Amino acid sequence: MKRRKAGIGIFVIVLIITAVRVKSMDSHRISGRILAENIAGPGMLRLVEQSMQARARKTSVTEIAVKERKHPQAALTFDDGPDIRYTPLLLDGLKERNVRVSFFLLGEKVEQYPELVERMQKEGHLVGNHTYHHVQLNKLNETKAREEILKTNNLIYETTGVYPLYLRPPFGAWKKNLELCVEMLPVFWTIDTLDWKVQNTEKIVRTVQEQIEDGAIILMHDEYDTSVEAALQVVDELKNQEYELVTVDQLILP
Repeated sequence: MKRRKAGIGIFVIVLIITAVRVKSMDSHRISGRILAENIAGPGMLRLVEQSMQARARKTSVTEIAVKERKHPQAALTFDDGPDIRYTPLLLDGLKERNVRVSFFLLGEKVEQYPELVERMQKEGHLVGNHTYHHVQLNKLNETKAREEILKTNNLIYETTGVYPLYLRPPFGAWKKNLELCVEMLPVFWTIDTLDWKVQNTEKIVRTVQEQIEDGAIILMHDEYDTSVEAALQVVDELKNQEYELVTVDQLILP
């Protein structure tokens, strides 16, 4: 039986960056703060700040804060994989186009197809967590929710050598403050293609065309042939519109 997701409204991680720049002859003073507590509590704010500090070690804080993007950005995301039939086709198409996306994986499938997970990591894609059994986290007690997440995290780490920091909660259902227990950032979406439901390439592409905007996070699945075909068409069209296709960490963190 194919897994289906209930349609939900748009959930967005709201990241409000306030930067104050005071110019002098030879320096910039910059202060900024990301406010994310309204979505998932203070743990998210702490994690985002830690991530920004880590990135600042490679790029100066000034460069991060004042950087202006030359092109609009969007992130393609894929849930419920990996799929032995269609994920390789998607990875092939993305590699040909030199595009990186974000995969949110089920732990039970990571166990089944570790070679695909390893390939995702090696080819530069973001590998995230989608729980082990595709459970609705807000219907579980904290202990069981942590087990679903941490078991999948450990499997991804054993396969790729990288511990995941991002989680796509199934059905968009998140337990507030759960990130304090698992130290992960929940990632939602702004465009739900409903590809699992319509399974029609043209309709999926049209949904993205009608809703695309700078900063969009596009929800898809890599377990249907129509989804793979649509995703690669979307990539081509967005690149023609001068969109920069990025992974969700690049979109969330400036």
